[in-house]
Amino acid sequence: MTSDNACHASEFGPGENSPARKTRGGERCGIVVPVPGTMHFLPRLIVFFYLWGFFTAQGQKKEVDPEEVKIEVLHRPENCSKTSKKGDLLNAHYDGYLAKDGSKFYCSRTQNEGHPKWFVLGVGQVIKGLDIAMMDMCPGEKRKVIIPPSFAYGKEGYADGKIPPDATLIFEIELYAVTKGPRSIETFKQIDTDNDRQLSKTEINHYLKKEFEKDEKPRDKSYQNAVLEDIFKKNDHDGDGFISPKEYNVYQHDEL
Repeated sequence: MTSDNACHASEFGPGENSPARKTRGGERCGIVVPVPGTMHFLPRLIVFFYLWGFFTAQGQKKEVDPEEVKIEVLHRPENCSKTSKKGDLLNAHYDGYLAKDGSKFYCSRTQNEGHPKWFVLGVGQVIKGLDIAMMDMCPGEKRKVIIPPSFAYGKEGYADGKIPPDATLIFEIELYAVTKGPRSIETFKQIDTDNDRQLSKTEINHYLKKEFEKDEKPRDKSYQNAVLEDIFKKNDHDGDGFISPKEYNVYQHDEL
């Protein structure tokens, strides 16, 4: 039996509240005498278990975290002088699969007469997961990436159920070319050959022709014209037949 004045372990502490000084109701509290040699060992033991628990928790968190884009490099060229970054113009092929059953829902090789896709990296022209997965890639590199729903089509899905809600996606990517993006200040000035601070169809068509000539696979004139029309459809907001710096520039902090 213990009295109402019995001491509790929570009353023991350093300094003025140490076991040798703590009293209640005029009675000296009981003192637990440690086994010789344990005074220095116990703090080290506590620190050990604290750190062990911390690193274990960190490792478990990293292992089970599903909300990240997982990247597997299948092939990377030995010589890689330029890697992709936000704003670069990329030329790539990629195939898309549903992770749950491996069924293919997209193949870029079946579109545009088999030509690789051109898009600007990091500005939302592809799903967020691909923008993340294709950073720091070399021309000629191949990757396999797993993209969770939060970086793909989320709870809504896409393409009339072809990609169901909350679908994890797998893409196999092959990057062919990395060029300076068409949305940089430098490129705007390069395209604007007459320096009138606006881009005409003639100027952009000339720029596209030079870029397409770098592609290993030849392109016919109709494809280049289709790309040109698509550029103006998406960027010539006032319909005046020219693309102004404001219409052209996706980076709000850039100034011409």
